[in-house]
Amino acid sequence: MIKTIPLNKLVPSPRNVRRHNDPAADAELKASIAARGLLQNLIVRPGAKGKFEVEAGERRRKAMLALADDKVLPKDHEVTCLVLEDTAEGAIETSLAENFHRLAMNPADEAQAFASLIEAGASIEDVARRFGLTVRFVEGRLRLAKLAPVVFEALASGEITLDLAKAYGATSDQAIQARVFEQVSTGYYAPNPDSIRRMVLSGTVRGSDPRARLVGRDAYIVAGGLIERELFDDEDSEAWADVALLETLAAAKMEEQAKVLAEEQGLAWIKPTLDPYASHDLIEGLVRLPAEPAPLTEAELARLDELDNSYDEHAAILEDEDSAEEAVAAAEAAIEAIERECQDIRARPPVIAPELKSEAGMILVLSRDGTPVLQPVFYGEREVDGGNDDAVEIVSGEAGEGKRRAALSKRLIDELAMQRRDVLALHVASDPGLALDLMVFTLADADTLDYRARSATTLRGGTPAGPIIGFEAKDAAASASLAEFKSGLDENWRGGADVSERFDRFRALSDDARAAWLGHVVGRTLEASLNMAGERRIDFHDHLATLIGIDMAAWWRPTAANYFDRVSKAVILDALAAVGGPDMSSRFVSVKKGDLAMSAERVFGGTYITEVEVRERALAWVPEVMRFAGAATVEVEADNAQIPESTGEAVASAEGANDDNQPPRELAA
Repeated sequence: MIKTIPLNKLVPSPRNVRRHNDPAADAELKASIAARGLLQNLIVRPGAKGKFEVEAGERRRKAMLALADDKVLPKDHEVTCLVLEDTAEGAIETSLAENFHRLAMNPADEAQAFASLIEAGASIEDVARRFGLTVRFVEGRLRLAKLAPVVFEALASGEITLDLAKAYGATSDQAIQARVFEQVSTGYYAPNPDSIRRMVLSGTVRGSDPRARLVGRDAYIVAGGLIERELFDDEDSEAWADVALLETLAAAKMEEQAKVLAEEQGLAWIKPTLDPYASHDLIEGLVRLPAEPAPLTEAELARLDELDNSYDEHAAILEDEDSAEEAVAAAEAAIEAIERECQDIRARPPVIAPELKSEAGMILVLSRDGTPVLQPVFYGEREVDGGNDDAVEIVSGEAGEGKRRAALSKRLIDELAMQRRDVLALHVASDPGLALDLMVFTLADADTLDYRARSATTLRGGTPAGPIIGFEAKDAAASASLAEFKSGLDENWRGGADVSERFDRFRALSDDARAAWLGHVVGRTLEASLNMAGERRIDFHDHLATLIGIDMAAWWRPTAANYFDRVSKAVILDALAAVGGPDMSSRFVSVKKGDLAMSAERVFGGTYITEVEVRERALAWVPEVMRFAGAATVEVEADNAQIPESTGEAVASAEGANDDNQPPRELAA
């Protein structure tokens, strides 16, 4: 029964299924009701004391109450309602149906509607205010209304996505939009927003463009491409006028190169892209496969030994104060070349297990110099059931029952999957405890996850490769403590037969055990950094260290192996002077480099016989690059008081007094 009920007689229903709101959407609804009134009836059920409980339309009721508070509507404003007489269970079902069965407007429809309002005399600000939207949103939809007709129709019919339509709208020239749309529609490769945006914005492309370098000038001209040159232009600065043709030729060449490389590498596939990186769209639906750095060959190991010996010879020249300037310059150039060659040798490409290779693929990107480059990551395609793009066979029914089959469109399958995902996401988002367990478990379970199984989430957090593959600082206190911390993690949950059982076992762990896993999975994601200018610096690491109060000297001591053997004699003498003054440095001026490194190790390890204050300063010293900028340093008089109690006196371990370094309590918690 339809009847009007005063607003102050409407109360929320405890059975309403909607529990979460969107403030932005609520503001839009409030503006809409203020401008046009209530366009949809509320669904109510008689309650106690003459009140009516709102089973569907709570957002509209709250919007009207807000308008009443703003004096836009009276408190007893008459609201048209559909009054139900059904049971509580029926009211819940009604609320669910009213909230669930909704279809968002097509962006093209929104664009046309907004354009009609503007043509009728409304301003953009008026439209934004009446619908509770931002001016920027309305302007964006109006730009869509000005798309070339062929592009606009493609958006309206679902042939192109909203992101692609926005990319066409990067230029207001409808002729360019239509021409690019026609070119990409007849092409054999699927365009992405970035490529569309490049094509509509670039009236011309320089000869130095990566795509131009890839295709080559002659091939472009033979294909009918036009090149415009001014008086002082060269092949790098000349203008290639047919951007769409260039994109097509470049895509074809990348596709050809991808097929050749796939055959050479023995891979199932290689996906090419004209971007210098693998975009999210390109790797969507793929899983990363496990790979290890290729082992060094005997010849490469021998070459590294030769380079190490050569390095020492040239380093000796640099350390010799009597070396001629020409010899020093030559030695510096030689050392730079040696370091570069060593880095090239150690930068091993990843290799994949032979049994996985026939199912694996890689991404071929276009470098900025126009060279196709394989990204060093292997991917596997998730298995999906067969069927064509238009129909997918759905089989339902349990084992032993009669199987029921139905054909659904691929589009419907995708839409239903996304809606089902949103239902699950809403409930996970509403349960922070479950969400935290899910995040930690997913990151931890990545070590045991079957690559053939489709990942349940996009969460990723593996260990960074690091600048040197395979390096382990086995003699460092922190590295040893980190390994011990990891070995103390409760891994009983890994015995589950599948991911669901593993997750249930993980959730059954104690709070402390799960918290330890949280620290582990987050800690292992940290990148390598130093306190120095350049790409190795990460300021946020310094901030974290300041918050924690890390004493680097308690966790890392310079030794001959990890530092002094690998720096110049002058650097060592400067370090000695920093803790013992010129007198300390002068004692070692005539000592040979190898002996000096061993002596420095003893000084900075606290085992060298010297004055007490010098020993304390030496034990607190670390190279500037190893310090965390902004973190408090250890005062000499503090007697190592800033070292976490659970480190087991890490400084003393440098003297051989204690080898049982433990991570700070905060990490274990």
